[in-house]
Amino acid sequence: MADLIVDTGKVTRNIEKLDRFLRQHNAKWTLVTKILSGNRKILEPILNHPVMDNIHSVGDSRLSSLRTIKKIRPQTRTMYIKPPVQSLVRTVVQNADISLNSSLSTIMALNEEARAQGKIHQIIIMVELGELREGILRENIVEFYQRVFNLDHIEPIGLGSNLGCMYGVEPTYDKLIQLSLYKELLESKFNRKMELISGGSSITLPLIRKKKVPPAMNHYRLGEAAFVGTSPFDGKKFRDLSVDAFNVAANIIELEQKEVLPDGNIGEGNVGHAAEFSGSETEKRYRAIVDFGSIDVDVDELFLKDKHINFLGTTSDMTVYDLGKNLNQGNRTRYKVGDQIKLIPSYMAVARLMNSKFTEVKIK
Repeated sequence: MADLIVDTGKVTRNIEKLDRFLRQHNAKWTLVTKILSGNRKILEPILNHPVMDNIHSVGDSRLSSLRTIKKIRPQTRTMYIKPPVQSLVRTVVQNADISLNSSLSTIMALNEEARAQGKIHQIIIMVELGELREGILRENIVEFYQRVFNLDHIEPIGLGSNLGCMYGVEPTYDKLIQLSLYKELLESKFNRKMELISGGSSITLPLIRKKKVPPAMNHYRLGEAAFVGTSPFDGKKFRDLSVDAFNVAANIIELEQKEVLPDGNIGEGNVGHAAEFSGSETEKRYRAIVDFGSIDVDVDELFLKDKHINFLGTTSDMTVYDLGKNLNQGNRTRYKVGDQIKLIPSYMAVARLMNSKFTEVKIK
């Protein structure tokens, strides 16, 4: 299987840059590490870097990853970034200092468990703003908070939203101002201050830069920008972040000069997909087969570093690239069997590769 090479130095520099940027905008943030699947070798140099002293918390959607984070750096404030399963509230309270919630019955279960463990568990209430994922309905927010404020081992510390994750609803100023208005309403009605108004993920970063977020928005949950340097708002590099902290090195297992066009009747029984055919029946080009396929990662989420190479097709466990004449400017062979083709993975590609037991992760 291809190697996933991780430059933790570039990741920590991204974190430093994001921290400076958000401090300039009077905002706190949570580093979301779910892309790493709890990989201890990557987490250790990141969590032990001095920049982590500045960051509000570290969040993940896997409780096993939060447990690993606590083992590496016990003083880290941890956040479980999705509504908990009720059967797992004990593990949630054990490993997460904060959790995002939208179900009153789950919050009540967390309260009972926190009492049993002698803890105060902090929560952020997620509010539905149009994405139709997690979040309480806006017309129920006052009654919901009234019930939550009466729980003795739960501390509500803020409101949150999740936009752009499922349907791609953009986190516009008009959307985000609603959280600010609900904050004012709840603080006035219950005479309780809320620490955090959590305005979303890396998708919000370009709006912060353009000063198109409400002043009350003071917390963000960031993963994609920190690890791969991009914002899902436009899919582009954000400011001066590194976009190549992760690299895929695919091993060439066959390299032959073959016809451009397949020979035979083309049926519907293929298990992969291929690029459009182009060229003549007599033309031949060098085709490199590498050691990953569609069961490992979506090839459309990988971007070739060598612009002289083109994608030809992929199957379940192998992918084929077009190397053309496979010659450099000095007419010398560019690639041979045993060499590697380098690719930059997207955020989702890294997440899937990190979840694969067949991926060899190497730390720079």
